[in-house]
Amino acid sequence: MAGTRAAIRYAKAVLSLAQDQKVTDAVNDDMKSIAKSFAENEDLRAILQSPVIKSADKRASLKETFSNTHNITEGLLNILVDNKRIGILGAVAEKYSFLYDQLNGKEVAYVTTAVPLSGELEKKVLAKVKDLTGNEVSIENKIDESIIGGFILRVGDLQYNASIANKLSSLKREFINN
Repeated sequence: MAGTRAAIRYAKAVLSLAQDQKVTDAVNDDMKSIAKSFAENEDLRAILQSPVIKSADKRASLKETFSNTHNITEGLLNILVDNKRIGILGAVAEKYSFLYDQLNGKEVAYVTTAVPLSGELEKKVLAKVKDLTGNEVSIENKIDESIIGGFILRVGDLQYNASIANKLSSLKREFINN
């Protein structure tokens, strides 16, 4: 993803400032709202990433869209517009939330399955991931029917692929190589 390193730097700076002012929770709420809006609203992404639209118009759109945000968040939006980096806003918001969770000893385990996880299975996965990481973990279940069955578990930088599609793919590679 373009601008990932810059997004991490901005997120770290915002987190540091929020820690100094003891408002990390409020800023995290803003960042989650921004990340959600950025992910769901294609028009917003198009406006912010367009080189044709003037910075003043982008600033006005952001001010209207995110009117009830903390001063630190408003400052971030203004700096990104001024530095012509507003296109990475979604990535900055995601990185901030990730860093905030790390700071508080929380992690998100992404489990991709072909069908939704049952409550019992979700509890088992939660317990196992908590044992592996030692942190408080929440599960985000993504449904992807293309994996056919099994699951893909991703926690931080680690990924375990136990999907049937992966097993079929590796079996196919074996047959091709032999």
